[in-house]
Amino acid sequence: MPDESRKRLRRTTIIYWTLLLYIIAALVWWFISLEKQNQQIAKQRYINLSSQTDSLTTLRLAEKLDTINDETNRNTGKYIAEGITFLILILIGAAFVYRSVRRQFRLQQQQQNFMMAVTHELKTPIAVARLNLETLQKYNLDPEKQKKLIRTTLDETTRLNFLTNNILISSQLEGDRYKSDKEELDLSMLLKDCVQDFKKRFPDRQFAENIEADADVKGDPLLLQILINNLLENAIKYSSKEGLIKAVLKKSDTGIKLQIIDEGHGIPDEEKKKVFTKFYRIGNEATRKAQGTGLGLYLCQKIARDHNADILVTNNEPKGSNFAVIFKL
Repeated sequence: MPDESRKRLRRTTIIYWTLLLYIIAALVWWFISLEKQNQQIAKQRYINLSSQTDSLTTLRLAEKLDTINDETNRNTGKYIAEGITFLILILIGAAFVYRSVRRQFRLQQQQQNFMMAVTHELKTPIAVARLNLETLQKYNLDPEKQKKLIRTTLDETTRLNFLTNNILISSQLEGDRYKSDKEELDLSMLLKDCVQDFKKRFPDRQFAENIEADADVKGDPLLLQILINNLLENAIKYSSKEGLIKAVLKKSDTGIKLQIIDEGHGIPDEEKKKVFTKFYRIGNEATRKAQGTGLGLYLCQKIARDHNADILVTNNEPKGSNFAVIFKL
């Protein structure tokens, strides 16, 4: 968290605790004032009663004293009960407000990190494509070099299209503005096509496939393609060039299980549930090496739920992660 955000959070925390202590102090003062008033009333009743001792029998005097004591104790108990109730309600409300404020600060920081990441992710392919086109324009290169520059430019525009699609679809799904066009499709062929596309984009990476044929599901082709691409992109991003990336698709009586398995560093257990949170990225912002916007896995979860499917991440042995999407039949 940047220094400015830390300072703002610290100021807010100080103000919050100051107000909370003030409210608690006011509640204690209220109790002390009421109890003091209660004792004064009891004392005055004792004085009034003492002036009537000559006209009252011993038994009658004792009854009146008991009545005064009972009423005084009852009032004290009522003040204590009311004070404890108010204190509990204040503490519950304060805890809720404090958590909401901290959550809002975290969300704001994640959004700032997202904007910085998106800016970087957008600028890089644009800069590369512009440089390549300017090179083609200025220099009379041989056909082989021209093909290489054109291929690199196309790869960068594909990356740019991938990013903008993620942002657009995520926004539409959140606002219920995306009109899903579900149809019967062969998930096996879709997965194979996506893997082949990644093989062309990343010829230096190792891919393996174990895809059962004729895995039919009812779904939106575009959304499912985005889901698979995001999982493959995530595997590319968080594993070494030597690591194998596996695409697995298996059928069973209960459903179809799609898996993208990598041999990267893996995900700590405490991070596994967080990786599907919007804008969340593993690691520290200052030291993180992998690029990303924090939208990919969040979007995968949204798409999976839209298709009545479950998505989860487990450890891949001996190392890496195993992302599984289970489509229910």
